[in-house]
Amino acid sequence: MLIATWNVNSIKSRLDLLVRWLQEARPDVVCLQEIKCVDDAFPRAEIEALGYNVAVHGQKTYNGVGVLSRAPIEDVLIGLPGDDADEQARFLEVVVSTDAGAVRIGGLYLPNGNPAPGPKYDYKLGWMERLRAHAEARLSLEEPFILAGDYNVIPARADAKRPDSWVDDALFLPQTRAAWRRLLALGFTEALRATDEADGVYTFWDYQAGAWQKNNGIRIDHLLLSPQAADRLLAVRVDKHVRSWERPSDHVPVVIELAA
Repeated sequence: MLIATWNVNSIKSRLDLLVRWLQEARPDVVCLQEIKCVDDAFPRAEIEALGYNVAVHGQKTYNGVGVLSRAPIEDVLIGLPGDDADEQARFLEVVVSTDAGAVRIGGLYLPNGNPAPGPKYDYKLGWMERLRAHAEARLSLEEPFILAGDYNVIPARADAKRPDSWVDDALFLPQTRAAWRRLLALGFTEALRATDEADGVYTFWDYQAGAWQKNNGIRIDHLLLSPQAADRLLAVRVDKHVRSWERPSDHVPVVIELAA
């Protein structure tokens, strides 16, 4: 079973790339971020034509998340619990049924938080605490559970080509990394680092200053696995080549393989 996460940076601008990658990679489930459209504007017909079911939590111009699944989508949760006043479309959780049983998947687009300090950073830290509380409740169900998405968190110096240039950024501040560690400490396995400890593995390259050509990247797209999901982890890959396609997203897909 292949489960992926990809910040497409506008579904309208990257639909051709998404279709191309879906046909190439053939994932079973994909969590999308920054679709940047309302629900009704999502290109359901084009995606469904490839054999996927679709769940969307959209927002005009900004944010927005979606889940594509070859298996039926059930038990949909729209929005991260904990703040009824939060109108930003950043979280969508579903259950998909497989031959090996049901898998619960939360797709997320965690706030950037810049500039920090400030209200945007306070929102980021508050959102991370809400995510931790929700994740703790889900882990108590003792089922395969995956939190996949753009976390806007650089976990360690090894996850940036030039870590010193990020020391004052909300993605790398000590409070951000501490909140990340509190989430992991609940019992999650971070999929890529469970299989690959190498430096130089990135998922994002800025459009500015030739970052892609210089491989000046960071790793901010992650999949966290409950113990029941981690027991089934077979492999992880980063589809870095997608960044070289014409008019790409600044992120690339990350794909895990779970045993059936």
